[in-house]
Formats: sequence, C-alpha cells, structure tokens
Amino acid sequence: MSAPLIARFLGLLFAVIGVLGLLPWTSPAAPFDAPVVSIEIQYRLIAGIFPANLASDVFYLVFALWGLLAGGRWNAAIWYLRVMTWVFLVIALFGVIPYFPLYTLFGVAPIYGWDALLNFIVAILAAYGGYGRGSIQPAEGEAL
Repeated sequence: MSAPLIARFLGLLFAVIGVLGLLPWTSPAAPFDAPVVSIEIQYRLIAGIFPANLASDVFYLVFALWGLLAGGRWNAAIWYLRVMTWVFLVIALFGVIPYFPLYTLFGVAPIYGWDALLNFIVAILAAYGGYGRGSIQPAEGEAL
C-alpha cells in the first residue's frame, strides 16, 4: 500500500465516521453515566461503542477532507500521514490515561474506550504510510 492510497483510505474512513456521528438516527445517545464533555451537541456512541460529539465529528471531517485532497500527490500524502501519526498517537494515549481532563480532551471531545483503540490503529497505519514502506516512492515504470 502506498502513501496516497492510505491517505485516500483514511480520508474516506473519516468521512464515514464524521457523517455517521452527525446523523442522530444511526447512533444511540451517550448513556447518563458517560463522562461529561462541554460540547454535548450530538454526544453519541457511533455503532454503540465509539463515543463522539460535534467537536470530534468536525475534527474527523477536517481530516477526511485533508486526506482526500492529499491522496492526489505523493508528498502531500506523506506529510498528511506523518502529521496524523503524531496527532492520533497523542489522542490515543490521552484516551487510555484514566485522568478526567485527558480522556475527554480537556472536556471538549470524548476520546475514551474503544475510540482510543481506533485512534491507535489509525496512528499505526499512518506511520506505515508516512514513515514506513508506504512512504517509499516507486521508481519510474514500477507498479505501486
């Protein structure tokens, strides 16, 4: 898998996640015992397990647009994936630390539970595309 392909894939994945979080009939509301966030608009559990609110949906939609645009050029895809590696690694680490301000991103967005695992998997995939074998551009005439 090449960096542009990974960037387009992640852009499409984030577009789906962002749109699903905005559609109230696709996800149940967060339970009453869910951690408190300051932006409670659209505070839901996507697929019943991934916590999301309006702030996280906008965040995913921004990364979706960036990924879809960056997937068209090799250097842009590498830069996108390298930024994603570090951003999503930090978010994943914040999500597993059982300290209230961190696992809710200082009260703005829920990043706890299964969302932390998803963010860690995204960080690994982005690292492969941005720093690993996916970042090696094939020579002229070679297949991607």
